[in-house]
Amino acid sequence: MAIEIISIENITDVKTRLDKYLANNCELSRSRIEALIDEGCVKVDGVVVNDASYKVKLNQKFEITVPEPVEDELSPENIDIDIIYQDEYLLVINKRAGMVVHPAAGNWQGTLVNALLYHVGDSLSGIGGVKRPGIVHRLDKDDKTHQKLSEQFANREVKKEYLAIVNGVIKPPSGLLETNIGRSPRNRQKQAVLKHGGKNAITEYNLIKTFNEGEYSLISVKIHTGRTHQIRVHMAHLGHSILGDELYGKKNNKYIQRQALHAYKVSFLHPISGEKCSFEAKIPEDMQQLLL
Repeated sequence: MAIEIISIENITDVKTRLDKYLANNCELSRSRIEALIDEGCVKVDGVVVNDASYKVKLNQKFEITVPEPVEDELSPENIDIDIIYQDEYLLVINKRAGMVVHPAAGNWQGTLVNALLYHVGDSLSGIGGVKRPGIVHRLDKDDKTHQKLSEQFANREVKKEYLAIVNGVIKPPSGLLETNIGRSPRNRQKQAVLKHGGKNAITEYNLIKTFNEGEYSLISVKIHTGRTHQIRVHMAHLGHSILGDELYGKKNNKYIQRQALHAYKVSFLHPISGEKCSFEAKIPEDMQQLLL
């Protein structure tokens, strides 16, 4: 399917980002358009443009090619999942730590998608050109729902709160950390705080309580941006890495076998009714044991 947007006639649109302009002038969400730009599916005056930040100009012609969905050979599996909320439009799930979301090489079974196919069948929308559940941090039931949730994430309207256990007593006890984060020039598997380049990242945190004579602390965290590994990078930058985070912090800790980071609260507007929704997920057992 091809979508044509004839030309820019309004001078106020000039120098607008390509992804934003297209999202404002067609029915696709901005996040979907960004993905299509990355895949080479967007042309400007007949030439493929792969840069979502490209600034549009007067009298340009745009063409978006939306690939047909391809069949995905995924098998439903009867795996228990913690469904916090469900209505005819969406599901809110407390995903257990370590559970892979999408099947991929080496993980074709036992994923969240396999579990969802068993519990809800074909009722969830496709994403990424594949007929599989549409996962947007939480899961939706129809394409309109999916698009509206994606737009809320893109516009930073979804509020996410986390609980984390970090090494030491975090100082100052509360703060707003704003830096640029990008791929580490020393280790391509890691993200890092950068002086030049990267993307703006804002993390707000508050100390709740210290434990074990100050050996580790429980903190609450709100993120105002959504950069890769943002909380982990910012806590390590402060010198208080997340307990169990061997990539950014101490190795071979004796307390927990994973990162002690838990997304415990999410708030957003229901994509259909417009009502404010707020959901909380209980702290996992292994983290609870550290807080006794």
